[in-house]
Amino acid sequence: MTEIAFHFGAPDKLAYACRLLRKAAGSGAKVVVLGDAATVSQLDADLWAVSATDFIPHCQGSAEAAVQNRSVVILTSSADQVPGERDVLVNLGSEVPDEFSAFSRLIEVVSTDALDRDLARSRWKFYTERGYAITRHDLALKRTD
Repeated sequence: MTEIAFHFGAPDKLAYACRLLRKAAGSGAKVVVLGDAATVSQLDADLWAVSATDFIPHCQGSAEAAVQNRSVVILTSSADQVPGERDVLVNLGSEVPDEFSAFSRLIEVVSTDALDRDLARSRWKFYTERGYAITRHDLALKRTD
């Protein structure tokens, strides 16, 4: 069964996603990031802006299969575009991903925006009604201001 974790309270979802992807890439995980086209495009640009020592090999879901196979991270609006085995699905979108059960782990990143939190509550309810255990990570507790 897919392990599901919610990371709540990200003040900047994309900045948090960059840090999360750096950590995942360092652990050797193969990751798919799911979001709408604008989010995927902005995250792609943000990942290119990460320092050269922290480069995260990534590509868009529309890239050729050979490029996807060499990339640790694939950014896409539809996880069914991704060939081969992937370990982790990071959802930056607002809906339950259709393909989430094909991954060993699902990470839902939730911002501090009220609408984003409400949509996350709906996804949480969806998963719990189907018997998934959920791990909660409150990012507000980890921040030091």
